[in-house]
Amino acid sequence: MRYTLFLAPTVFCLATLCAADEIAPLNVKEGLWEQTVTHSMSGMPSGANIPPDVLAKLPPEQRARMEAMMSGKPSTDVHKECITKEKLAKNAAFANNRGECTRTVLSSTGRKLELRFHCQDKDAASDGNLVVDAIGTDNVKGTMHMVTNGGEGHNMTMDFTFSSKYLGAACGDVK
Repeated sequence: MRYTLFLAPTVFCLATLCAADEIAPLNVKEGLWEQTVTHSMSGMPSGANIPPDVLAKLPPEQRARMEAMMSGKPSTDVHKECITKEKLAKNAAFANNRGECTRTVLSSTGRKLELRFHCQDKDAASDGNLVVDAIGTDNVKGTMHMVTNGGEGHNMTMDFTFSSKYLGAACGDVK
């Protein structure tokens, strides 16, 4: 259960891209982007699952994603994000910010960001690497590898690949 409580918020973040002076913003267009994320997981402790009452409270799409991830099979998620000047300046574009994480920037330019991160929760710790490439101003791709130690010798490995494409300047209702 401890793995599940730590895993749920961790899985939906692709990195810890919080504001920092040493990170150069990616050189991409502002506006609506579509992101496709494929994730796989191994090392889930036997008997680990999400309680049925928790699953019942999730929206159908999120519930399906969680069930797929818990099965250990690779799964893909597609969502839209509004990339703003502010998100780019804070390096919060193409990734959710997880406040309990620290990171070490390995390299940072307008075309590429490489970093290591460490996330600590009361019951688990995660360490990983993230690489984000701006292929052009309208195309971004990346990878993330993360190992989570939930204590008692239980390690889980998660791998993510993602690609994002620019859809247009207007974001509509998408945040």
